[in-house]
Amino acid sequence: MMLRSFVGKIEKGVSLLVHRRPPSVMSDDVREGYFAVLATKGGESKRFVVGLHYLNDPAFLGLLDQAQEEFGFRQKGALAIPCQPQELQNILDRSRV
Repeated sequence: MMLRSFVGKIEKGVSLLVHRRPPSVMSDDVREGYFAVLATKGGESKRFVVGLHYLNDPAFLGLLDQAQEEFGFRQKGALAIPCQPQELQNILDRSRV
C-alpha cells in the first residue's frame, strides 16, 4: 500500500512538472511522458531519463521503494535512486526486451 502511494505521488509530481513549468526551465532531454532519475551509490552517479511506463515495472518499483526509505518524499529535481548506475541500466534494458 505504501509503495502504491509513493508511485501515485511520483506520477502526480511528474504530471505537475510537465504541465506547470515553462519549457525554458525543463531540460531539453526530458519530454512529456518521461522523468529524470539519478542513480547514485558508492560515489558513482548517473542521470537517466526514464519513461513513465517504468512505473509499472516491479524491479523499478523496488528501487522507488528503496528511494522512499532512504530519501523520503521531499526530493526535488531528478529523482534520486540509491543504486549503482549499472543496476538501473540493467533494469531498464531488461524492460525494453
